[in-house]
This record gives sequence, C-alpha cells and structure tokens, in this order.
Amino acid sequence: MSDHVVKRLPAESGTSGWEAISKRCFPVRTLDGDISADWLIIGGGFAGLSAARRLAQLRPGDKIVLMEAGEIAKGPAGRNSGYMIDTPHNLSSGEYSVAGEAETKAEIAQNRFAISFAADAAAEYGMSARTFDRSGKINAAATKRGMTLNANYGRSLKAIGEEHRFLDAVEMRELTGSSYYLGGLFTPGAVMIQPADYIRGIAAGLASNVDIFEHSPVLKLARTGGAWKAVSRGGSVTAQKVILGVNGHIEDFGHFRGRLMHIFTYAAMTAPFTSKSTGKGRWALLPADPMGATVRKISSDGSSRIVIRTRFTYDWSVQVSEKRLAGIAAEQRASLDARFPDLEDVPFEYIWAGRLCLSRNHVPAFGEIEEGLYSACCENGLGTVKSTLAGVMAVDLATGTRSDMLDKFSHQPQPARLPPEPLAWLGVNTVIRLQELRAGREG
Repeated sequence: MSDHVVKRLPAESGTSGWEAISKRCFPVRTLDGDISADWLIIGGGFAGLSAARRLAQLRPGDKIVLMEAGEIAKGPAGRNSGYMIDTPHNLSSGEYSVAGEAETKAEIAQNRFAISFAADAAAEYGMSARTFDRSGKINAAATKRGMTLNANYGRSLKAIGEEHRFLDAVEMRELTGSSYYLGGLFTPGAVMIQPADYIRGIAAGLASNVDIFEHSPVLKLARTGGAWKAVSRGGSVTAQKVILGVNGHIEDFGHFRGRLMHIFTYAAMTAPFTSKSTGKGRWALLPADPMGATVRKISSDGSSRIVIRTRFTYDWSVQVSEKRLAGIAAEQRASLDARFPDLEDVPFEYIWAGRLCLSRNHVPAFGEIEEGLYSACCENGLGTVKSTLAGVMAVDLATGTRSDMLDKFSHQPQPARLPPEPLAWLGVNTVIRLQELRAGREG
C-alpha cells in the first residue's frame, strides 16, 4: 500500500489578464461522490489536458476522469506568455543555447511534434487565429549585447539548417511603433496562443469524452488492492492508472523532492487603448537575453492591449506575496514606458505571477514513478510545448504505444539534486538577479 497525503495546494497571485478577457463556454463541475474510472489524470493544464486528449484518441471506450485543484485556465496554464516555441529555448543557461547538432535536432523534433498535436487540437475544436496563431517569433534586441546574442543564435541556427532572418531597427520600429529596439531575429516555426482560450478550448472539446472535475483538489492518493484512489473534498476517484500533470507540485505527491526549482515569473496587461503609436495590429517579442522583457500586443474590436513579462524569482514555498507582485509591477511600468512613452496614461488592468518548474540539468520529471502512477512534470520554462509533449508521452508509456519519440523522451536522467534549503534559494536567486542585471535594457 502506498499513501500520499497532499498538504500543500496550488496558490495563485493576481488575476491573469489572459483568463480575465477569455470567455468560458462550458459549466464548472465539481466532484461529488465516489466514482471509478479506467484512467485518472490529475491537473488540468497543458500536460493533463494533452494526456486526456491522447487517451481519448487511443482508448475511446475507456472512462477517463480529470481532476483539477482550481479552475481550468486560472492556474499556470492560463498565466504564461503564450509562446509555443520549436527552436531551443533553455532559460536556465542564461541564453538560448544550441547544444550538439544531434541533441538540438532531437529537441526541435520533439517541440514540433507537440506543436503539431496542439495544431490538430486547435483545428478539431475550432479555435480562431486569435487563439492559435502560426505567426513565428522574434527575439528582440535593445542593446549591443542583445544584438551579439542574436547573431550568435543565428549562426547556431544556420549551422543546423534552421530557417531564420534578421530584422534591423527600421523594421522593428515599423512592427512595434517603438524606437527602443536595435534589431530582431525571426524564426517561423513558433505559434502564439491566447493561453486561457486555448486551454478552455481543449477542455470544452473533451467534454464528450472526459469527465472534468474542477475545484476538486486531490488531498490523498493511495494505492491498495491493485488500484489508485484519489480523495477530494466531495468524493473520490478510483482508477487502475493515474497520470500526474501537476508540474512542480509533483513534490507534494512525494516524488522528485529536492530536485525541482520553483520559479515565478511576473506579467502585466494594460487596459484597452486606441490610436496609440504601437505599430501593427498584433505582434510578439521575446527578449534576445532570456532574462529580458517579453512583450506582446493583442488587438480586437478596435482596441489593443500590451502584455509585458519581466523578472524571475525562485520560491521553494511555491507562492509569492501580493506586496512583491505590486513591487514588480512598478518595475514593469517603467519598462513599458521606456518602450512606449505614449502609453504613460494607459494603466495596467491586470497583474499576476505564474509558476515555472526547472531542473538543474534541464530534464523533465517523467516516467512510471510507482506501479500504475505516471509523471508528466517539470516543463523547464516552456510549458506550452514541453508539458504538451510530456502529457502525450506519459499516455503512450502507460498504454504501451511505442515510438522512437517515446524511446528518446524516456531515456533521460532524473532531475539533478539541488543543494538543501535555504542554500538553494540563496544560490538560485543570486544567479537570477545577476543575470537580470546583466540583461540591462533588454529587461
């Protein structure tokens, strides 16, 4: 018998602008009573919903249940910047590094597999171009160092035959309306999503195949008599096999403890505005330096908004205070005003924090971790793609659906151990802050 008592539940800070402007089209259901299923998925983010969709494809006759502690799209999945990136994007390295050719090509193939899976879902469930946009991405440089990072990245991409092109300051100004940027590096394979709309779109599309219960946190997960039983406030689910798509909260289920870095990043969304000098109707910029500012413009119904994401912190408590959120929002205000002085009178309408999970050696927390219990966790800073992939791969592993992709994904080391707390907290936050200071005007 194996018991896991979950004492810490997810906690969110601030209201995600993406979720606030998203429209939900299906009712909330909460677990009420004791039920049995063939499959239980815990977590309603990219990993959990992708696993549910994959199971519905492979086992259409099976009963599939998904339990979400909060509400679909109000957790981390609806709080990210919305980039589905195919090319290497290693946040922990301090730059978008390209490893050896074979390793890099394998990672790109995995990312594109996940994007293809997401694109099929978007088409099947009728998502609009505003929800799923094959726009490509631009790494924007605001400093000479940023230009050097882009040049280095471009050389690496050329060496492995990846399409890309450089933009000069004039092109960046035509795109954004801002003279802040010196140049950019465009790659065509990325997709921009409205993350809350995308997640809700998948959940709505799965309604006929999957029982989704929200506000139904798993408080205890126990294995007895050859099955797993997940106990929530209003009932329980018993299933032969369980997939955990809970990212860093896998530690609270008793696995990978002391191996995962709980990173928060922070975002703000302006109120709607019209007739401002912000270039074309919609665009999206990643920073040339990973520790810089991610900036997106979205437009609909004759008005626009800017979303800015800056700053990282490591918090092993897996929550941040409203005071810190407000303090970082003030920094984001200065960052936005430096780029767009004409927006000084446009307030932030929403500010929020979102959780990432990284490992020191940039590997997932993946695999069959106990009999019939599978982990699809630790997305290493690219949850839209990596968590989608992990959810699909966990289902393939659990159903015995073999592939070269699964073989490569499965044969990775475990996440490396971290120093004990508070040494890890001190060390990681020191490195983050130094990297942010080095980023300078990129932030």
